[in-house]
Amino acid sequence: MPAIQLTPADRKEKRGEAHHLDPVVMIGADGLTPAIVKETNAALKAHGLIKVRVFSDDRTAREAMLAQLADELNAAPVQHIGKLLVLWRPLPAKQTAEREDRMPGPRTVKLVSFPKNGTGRPTIKKVQVFGNERVTAGGTIKRVKKRTVSSKKRAQSQD
Repeated sequence: MPAIQLTPADRKEKRGEAHHLDPVVMIGADGLTPAIVKETNAALKAHGLIKVRVFSDDRTAREAMLAQLADELNAAPVQHIGKLLVLWRPLPAKQTAEREDRMPGPRTVKLVSFPKNGTGRPTIKKVQVFGNERVTAGGTIKRVKKRTVSSKKRAQSQD
């Protein structure tokens, strides 16, 4: 039995979502090899809902492949139609940053300055811009100013 059981309504919804997908894993004459299982796992991690094409004429072998993939990868078998198998597994939660108050790191920006007469080649200068800086329309780098607070509000916040 696969780890994930879908209700008929969920299965119908997943079939509709998978209709426009192209197969991302192809199973050839060698059958279900460990490399195929590994690639299917990677595709499920990346996409969640995938189609697998099996180049075999044996229907029972395709059904067995679908069941084996669903068992090994903890996925839900959605559909087996012709030579296409549809599998679904929820996408894993993305890793979040440890600190949410982090500032963006430095980035490299290309500044292009054109000559005034318009006939020469433009000069390209690579500059490193830090998180508290920005590039203006004229190509200069400005530091972000701290927000000014009135003396009354500053006194209130200290109390």
